[in-house]
Amino acid sequence: MTKYRTMFRKVPGFSVVVAGILCGFALQVRGQNAGAGDVPQLQNAHLVKRAVQGTLEDEVGQWTSKTQEARWLGYAVAEVKGDRTVCCSNWDPAGRACGRCQLEDRNRGLPINSAGQENVAVHLEDSRQMAVLFRAENGKIGKIRVLSTNCIADAGGRDVLWLEGVQHSESVALLMGYVNAEKLDRGYDQSLGKSALVAIALHASAERALESFGEPSEPEWLRKEAVFWLGEARGAEGLRALEKMARTDPSANVREQMTFALSVSPEPGAVNEMIRMAHEDQSSQVRGQALFWLAQKAGKKAVEAIDGAIQDDPDTEVKKKAVFALSQLPREEAVLKLIQVAQSNKNPEVRKQAMFWLGQSDDPRALKFFEQVLSQ
Repeated sequence: MTKYRTMFRKVPGFSVVVAGILCGFALQVRGQNAGAGDVPQLQNAHLVKRAVQGTLEDEVGQWTSKTQEARWLGYAVAEVKGDRTVCCSNWDPAGRACGRCQLEDRNRGLPINSAGQENVAVHLEDSRQMAVLFRAENGKIGKIRVLSTNCIADAGGRDVLWLEGVQHSESVALLMGYVNAEKLDRGYDQSLGKSALVAIALHASAERALESFGEPSEPEWLRKEAVFWLGEARGAEGLRALEKMARTDPSANVREQMTFALSVSPEPGAVNEMIRMAHEDQSSQVRGQALFWLAQKAGKKAVEAIDGAIQDDPDTEVKKKAVFALSQLPREEAVLKLIQVAQSNKNPEVRKQAMFWLGQSDDPRALKFFEQVLSQ
């Protein structure tokens, strides 16, 4: 579908982002921004609007405690800059458009489409709004969803209380509470905390909150979640945070996640940090993963880093991963590079790996190379 969805499938065990974070998530912009406090295009909803009274935390807490049958509470806040489209689970891959968001849908899919691709609407102004929605039942919050105030959302016949005049800082603080609560509950699947984290990541001016979840003292699952959104949504400030974490986080698993986060960052400097990690990270696992994502970026710097790993990395397994990374380059370049490695590398395991990927290429140049080798 999109380059992001393709990437997500390639990361083994990558639960951060897409599956299992939140259901019915939508950020589809249709050429015009909603004003502050605007309600999404709600359908099949019993809507009541009023101004927030007291603090947002108290407001939501009192509303939740009085809830028996399922119902929703929502409000609008400023959304972080950046052109992305994150739709509900009923994404139409043929038409590349978001369908109606079913708030009551249990599907947890989270497809993302980047700007510049077909049929992706572009924001006309820097300022835009998103809706944060909470579903409560039997006195407990069970779901948190985020969607553009320009989206169409079906509330499934539920009551919806819409609060106006919510402060941005109070929204971030409220959502942080849900993330922090799940840090202490090891038996829970973190789905509510992950949903809250995504909402924070898409708030404007929420870099400090997101970075706080990347501190070494935080649980590994949380650091991995935060890392992705620092790369995907937070621009230059997110990149600076990732560069720091890449040098200080003690977990190879988290640093491996950083290589992917850097690969989806729109910042030009992200490639430089990926190259540094491919050369310098103490973990061969991380160096190999950095090479893989560098190959997806291609470009002269990336190719030079991959070539350098094949020649200089002290770990044979990393060299083999670098050969695989070559196979992921555009075909015209990949086949020539693999032939060079198969012909001249001093390590027999590396040459064998290059031969294997040449055999998978189904390229006439590879066949000609094999004929030459066999005729000697």
